[in-house]
Amino acid sequence: MAPQKITELLLAWNAGDEEALQALIPLVHVELHRLAHQYMTGERPGHPLQTTALVNEAYLRLVDSSRVQWQNRTHFFAVSAQLMRRILVDFARARQKLKRGGDAVHVSLDDAPSISSETSAELIALDDALTTLATFDQRKSRVIELRFFGGLSVEETAHALNVSPITVMRDWGLAKAWLLRELDRRA
Repeated sequence: MAPQKITELLLAWNAGDEEALQALIPLVHVELHRLAHQYMTGERPGHPLQTTALVNEAYLRLVDSSRVQWQNRTHFFAVSAQLMRRILVDFARARQKLKRGGDAVHVSLDDAPSISSETSAELIALDDALTTLATFDQRKSRVIELRFFGGLSVEETAHALNVSPITVMRDWGLAKAWLLRELDRRA
């Protein structure tokens, strides 16, 4: 995948070129599928929400995100990772609500009727902890999101956040330690 070509197509899409979007999709599909697979790896075997469904839902939200001004390839994949995290967390929250006897919730991933409640609870707890971390250290929260959920390398994360790779590694270690302590405290 040519990073420069992806960046050029993203900028053209920003300018309203719909043909650029059509050319972009095949170039980013493999990477988006890899990101979605990484998210789905933590789910239980036989989970009804498949990688392809997650990619498709992310596509729908990305195409609908006309207010985003794409900067480059790294920015695109960072936003994609964040969207996939939101999709899974929203799905898990909807599943938890249904399990507690709440009203039926329309979930856009209709083909995914259930999710393990244990996995749902863990995903929601992690999302809540990341949200708490972001209230006092946004950068560390973003490092976790980009590296863990987005699968970005240290260098890609550094570029996305405009910091040095050493800063990313320091934030990564501190944020992981904080998250483990926070999740243990909440358990």
